[in-house]
Amino acid sequence: MPDLFASAPEPDSAIGAAGHRMRMRQRLLRGGPDALADHEMLEMALFLALPRRDTKPVARALLARFGDFAAVIGAPSAELLMVPDLGEAGVAALKLVQAAAARLLKQKLAEAPVLSDSPGVLDYLRAVMGQERVEQFRILFLNNRNRLLADEVQSRGSVAHAPAYPREVVRRALELNATALILAHNHPSGDPTPSREDVAMTQDIQRAAATMGIVVHDHIVVGRTRCVSLRAARLL
Repeated sequence: MPDLFASAPEPDSAIGAAGHRMRMRQRLLRGGPDALADHEMLEMALFLALPRRDTKPVARALLARFGDFAAVIGAPSAELLMVPDLGEAGVAALKLVQAAAARLLKQKLAEAPVLSDSPGVLDYLRAVMGQERVEQFRILFLNNRNRLLADEVQSRGSVAHAPAYPREVVRRALELNATALILAHNHPSGDPTPSREDVAMTQDIQRAAATMGIVVHDHIVVGRTRCVSLRAARLL
């Protein structure tokens, strides 16, 4: 007959998959995100999506294929689906992590004048564009107090080019009553060094915007791990 008064096992002494997951949760809650390695962060992100599967091998397979945590959650869904045992539920869990990170950063930008938080702008752009496989041209539209009105992707292109049309940029700014812009595009190669074409395109947009009293504050070129500001580089 079982001893009804026996002490329950301490959480840290739990064994098996359930114990492993419990200990990871406790480490996260006690020590914060820095207490977990990349593969452990991925394991935890996949716990609820794959409740009957050992997510450690899946997490390690993701890192082996894509390189690091940011590259994993930023990878295209079609490529993630090629990882064995991940499935649609696992992909959705990873994309939720990416969406949550981007939303937190974007909300922070919306709370204060954008130009007062240059590091926040760069962090946000890296989060939403840094892992893209094709070029994406994005605009942050600002009001006369430099607060964010809208953040829009204007075009997607190839691995080496995304079209940007000055007339369309100005037209959209007028529709939103924007008085200033921050332009951004990514380099899928990972190297954010601006090209001559990047500089020329920026100058074309700057001239077109100026005719309508709209200021182009900057053009940010986004790589996988860093960004380059054309204004800081004195190219604008």
